[in-house]
Amino acid sequence: MVLPEPDTLQKPTILKGEYLNKAKIAEGGKKLRKNWTSTWVVLCSNQLLFYKESKQEAVANLKPGGKPDGVDLCGAVIEWTTEKSSRKNVIQITTSNGHEFLLQADHFPTISKWHDAIKKAADTFIHVYISIDSIVPVSPLIPRTVFKLNYSASDSADKNGVKNRLKKFISRRPSMKTLQEKGLIKDRVFGCHLLTLCERERTTVPKFVKLCVEEVEKRGLEADGIYRVSGNLAIIQKLRFLVDQEEELDLGDSQWEDIHVITGALKMFFRELPEPLFPFRFFDLFVEAIKIKEPTQKIQAFKKLIHQLPKPNHNTMKLLFQHLRRVLMKSKKNLMSTQGISIVFGPTLMWPEFESGNMEVNMVYQNQIVESILIECVEIFGPDGM
Repeated sequence: MVLPEPDTLQKPTILKGEYLNKAKIAEGGKKLRKNWTSTWVVLCSNQLLFYKESKQEAVANLKPGGKPDGVDLCGAVIEWTTEKSSRKNVIQITTSNGHEFLLQADHFPTISKWHDAIKKAADTFIHVYISIDSIVPVSPLIPRTVFKLNYSASDSADKNGVKNRLKKFISRRPSMKTLQEKGLIKDRVFGCHLLTLCERERTTVPKFVKLCVEEVEKRGLEADGIYRVSGNLAIIQKLRFLVDQEEELDLGDSQWEDIHVITGALKMFFRELPEPLFPFRFFDLFVEAIKIKEPTQKIQAFKKLIHQLPKPNHNTMKLLFQHLRRVLMKSKKNLMSTQGISIVFGPTLMWPEFESGNMEVNMVYQNQIVESILIECVEIFGPDGM
């Protein structure tokens, strides 16, 4: 069984604090009127804390008794957005209970560091809970109990005792490989390398991707903001866990009636690939191709690169872009333009292996590459078979 390391049970360590502009735009899935405020933001190991006070007062409130507004990052989705605000440099945080926040800074390097730090914190905790859930399924008859440990200086002896017992337990726990071999824990779908997943499923397009595309197509592609609007994250996570457990899945079931849950899960699948749909070694090659001025040469460059991709990447990309082209054909109903689709899928389908100081420039290229392939989909992939 995979457990958090003992040190993570201690009071969270403050990673950083800074003034950012914040707006809460949804609470429990219900939309709120956007109201920007300058807020002192502190990132802890598993929480994002917001203070109204000045820096000095905020630091003082970090002592026991301080009650800042907090966001639990376990299961949260962090993404760049240009749709939710006219401001530049905006990130959106969607929590597992349906709260949505926007954070913004005037300087891109500032907000970029926050984006990376928050995403890392959220990813760390969701992986812990996925590992636990894959071993201990939650029964509807047995509610899961959450224990909170509140330590003070006088509890140090007890805390050390707990830590020592945990260390002994963790040192004796079986490895992930052993648990998988015994069938106690299954290989995940989300977060699995595309080639590994396709090899395991004996296909060239992941079954979950096909399932999502087929269900979305079946419903007519006319939902407003079909890939722009966020679905309820708690339901998306529930769907994700069922997929990872390889449970029998019927996306036509009433619990998945909100199409944005299915489209949100599909976007999450691509975001969580360890290597993106556009493989790392192709990133610079696609960037060079988008810089070509002559349209015909540019299309041919894209076509050549795409046909050099591993078969699972090529076939999955073909299925997805042909689907997005059909979404685009219903743009009068769903209000999804080529630019809107590229803004959503640019950073979802490709990113460099190592981040550099060119993140803002890379984002522009990512969007332009996806937009160009979408526009020239028929020329690049051939006629749509569906």
